[in-house]
Formats: sequence, structure tokens, C-alpha cells
Amino acid sequence: MADISATAVKELREKTGAGMMDCKKALTEAAGDMEAAIDWLRKKGLSAAAKKAGRVAAEGLVAVVANGTKGTAVEINAETDFVGRNEQFQSLVRTVADVAHGSTTDVEKLKTQAYPGTGRDVVGEVNHLIATIGENMNLRRAAQLSVNEGIVASYMHNALAPNVGKIGVLVALESKADATKLQALGKQIAMHIAAARPDFLDVSSVDAKAVERERAIFTEQALAAGKPAEIVSKMVDGRIKKYYEEVVLLEQTFVVDGETKIKAVVEKAAKDLGTPVTLAGFVRYHLGEGIEKEATDFAAEVAKMAS
Repeated sequence: MADISATAVKELREKTGAGMMDCKKALTEAAGDMEAAIDWLRKKGLSAAAKKAGRVAAEGLVAVVANGTKGTAVEINAETDFVGRNEQFQSLVRTVADVAHGSTTDVEKLKTQAYPGTGRDVVGEVNHLIATIGENMNLRRAAQLSVNEGIVASYMHNALAPNVGKIGVLVALESKADATKLQALGKQIAMHIAAARPDFLDVSSVDAKAVERERAIFTEQALAAGKPAEIVSKMVDGRIKKYYEEVVLLEQTFVVDGETKIKAVVEKAAKDLGTPVTLAGFVRYHLGEGIEKEATDFAAEVAKMAS
């Protein structure tokens, strides 16, 4: 039997996009011959992933998993919305979230974790499904929240299947209060986050450069409107306050009642529960956010194919 080196496996993996275990098996079957191993993978349909890697993958699914004091969110992208309804893909996203929940949310490390019941690692399973379904896929990101005491609540907006959909939210509440009551509070706040799209937890966590950029814009707008210099500063301060109310979770108005700030909702809950409650963090994953999608003209594509 040929001695298959890790370097050879890595090279084959980069050439084909196939999983690590599949590459090792291919090299073993081909007695270490790289070209023969590539042919073996192609015959098995396992090298198809490489051909699809250049396509934009901005659809897909988000998955969330939470239990007790820890919660995890994962996003895996595919090319079309149709794949999100595929049960194999849904299972992949949910399982990768479970793997991340029990290991790591560092994407590169997560790719090398064992995928249950397959003999492949996570990226190997992704590539296997690429070859099966025929679309490019990408394990894009993962995040985790945890607390020492309290709960991490999860919420999936318009779930396509249990814990998978297009908008997933995690909310961490630090408290000694009853876990069931904290879960109810966390679920409500998570639903608010799904709708209100906050960028920051509190004012202190707002990026200073972002605030200065907003301040500069507001100042220029006020001066351009011919406002006296002595009141421009007050106007800008007012606009910055409004900016915080738009992007900072604790400063936002609770969507449930339309009048109470989230920080007041948490304070009232602490009073009702008889013990301090701290909103320690949140994660909001909206499928495809920040990915530049290809603009396509379907009619033009059909005309081109017909010409």
C-alpha cells in the first residue's frame, strides 16, 4: 500500500474541493498517483465542488441551537432559495450548528470537525452535498453566546424547519432568576431583535468612528440648512441620540408595546423576578446580509442562450 502523505491529501483537496477523507481514499485507491486520484473522485462525483466554487452563494439557511447557558448560530449559503427547502440541506445546516455548539465557532477550525455518521469532516460533508445537489455552498460564519448564570434564548423567524430559516437570533440573559421566566423574556427580546435589527448592544459598544461619521453628516446637514451655529450643536446632539435609538438594542423602543425602551423592559423584569437581570449580548444572523449578489437579467440570459 502506498504511503499517503498529509501534503498529498491537502494538494488533492485543493485541486478538487473534495473532503479530506475522500481525498485520502482516492489517493489510496490510486496508489498515490495524483491524476488517477482526481479521476477516481470525478467518477464518484466528488470533485464537482471545485467546478462550482466560483458561483455566488447568497441564499441558503441560518440555524440556531441553544440549551441552558449556551447558544450557537451558523449560516451556510447556497446559490438558490430552492435549496433552502431541500431536507438534506436543512439537515446539513442544523447538524453543523450542533457540531459548532459542541466544539468551535472558528469557521476554519469548524470545517475540520468530524461530521457525525459519515467518516467525513464538516467541509467534506459540505462538498459532498455540493456534488449531490449541484450548487455551490459555503460555510460562511458561526457565533456563540454563553453566560455563567442565566440562559441563552433562541428564536428563528419564519422557520422553514425546526431551528432553521432566514433570520436567527440568540439572546444572552445573565441572572439567577427562574430559567423558564428568563426564557420567556429572552424570546420576546429575540423577536424584537429580529424585527428591529440593532447593530450594537449598548451605547458604549457603538463604534466611535461610526458616531463621528454620523455627527459630521448631521453637522453638515444643519449648516447647509442655514441654521445658526449656536443651535447646530444641540441639533446634532439630538440627532445622535436618535441614531442611538435606531442602532443600539438597549435604547430601542420595544416593538411589542411601541413605547418602552428595551433597557426599561429588562429593568422591569428584574424587579418582577426579584433579582438582577443583565442583557449580556445578542447575535442576529440575517441570511445573505453583506453578500454582494449578482444582478441577473433573466430575459437577456434566455435571449443569449437562444441566439
